[in-house]
Amino acid sequence: MNGIIPLWKPIGLTSHDCVLKLRRLYGTKKVGHTGTLDPEVEGVLPICIGQATKIVPYLTDTTKTYRAEVTLGIETDTEDQTGKIISQQSVETPVNEESVREVLSSFKGEIKQITPLYSAVKVDGKKLYQYARENIEVKRPIRHVKVWSIHYIENSLNTHPSTQTFSFEACVSKGTYIRTLAKDIGKALGYPAHMSHLVRIKTADFDETNSLTLEELNVYKEKGQLEDTLLPIEAGLTHLATHEVTESEKNRIVYGQKLNRPLEWKENVVYKMTYCDQLLALYHIHPDKKDQIKPVKVFN
Repeated sequence: MNGIIPLWKPIGLTSHDCVLKLRRLYGTKKVGHTGTLDPEVEGVLPICIGQATKIVPYLTDTTKTYRAEVTLGIETDTEDQTGKIISQQSVETPVNEESVREVLSSFKGEIKQITPLYSAVKVDGKKLYQYARENIEVKRPIRHVKVWSIHYIENSLNTHPSTQTFSFEACVSKGTYIRTLAKDIGKALGYPAHMSHLVRIKTADFDETNSLTLEELNVYKEKGQLEDTLLPIEAGLTHLATHEVTESEKNRIVYGQKLNRPLEWKENVVYKMTYCDQLLALYHIHPDKKDQIKPVKVFN
């Protein structure tokens, strides 16, 4: 079986746990996820099966949309609700919705983020969270990421005895840390803060409406209808440009041969090669021979 499962990952499982469950469910080792979600986070986790594992890097690289809750007044070492409190300040002067909207809008566009200390990013061959556990100070990398859209979720602002909470929705580029975004938003509002809840509601064209839970997948399995759960490989490549080929070109593509470069093709762009709407391969401009194009992935 080949295709994509837009899984709705539950709280409590790692992304790798989900891969293991789907390997058993579909009876294949060729299973790969398309973007790690922490155990405490639920939401859309597209999982590729069979030939679809070839597109994991391209699906991982797409935009993702999250719904997050920020708690003002408390900062943690992990920047989310799982960490230890490292800074606390009572919210004696509550912020208002207008201030929240104004601050959120200031984060739209390209922003810089300091990589969280509790992350798997490596510095000098060692993961940052290992430095954190050993109480070793280390200079953390700065990332440049893109926030395509961000907005306040109406009526989500709540005032508590010493804290405030509110929620926002953001569409961001690959590599964006929402917990860091939440902490930085709190800082801009004048308070220590952390991300207290997170749901990933969309990855590429996969969202809440077309995702399936593990329980639903098991029901399909019991009915002998697992194949019905698989979306075509093309569903994970809607963000790529399409190039329709001739029949003679098709015969060369299936053997992974190079072709002459079409005039309109751009460098550093991957194109879908299709014949009668059938996905054949992914091609890009040859790095050494600019008048030719070569395959990146060929689908059998």
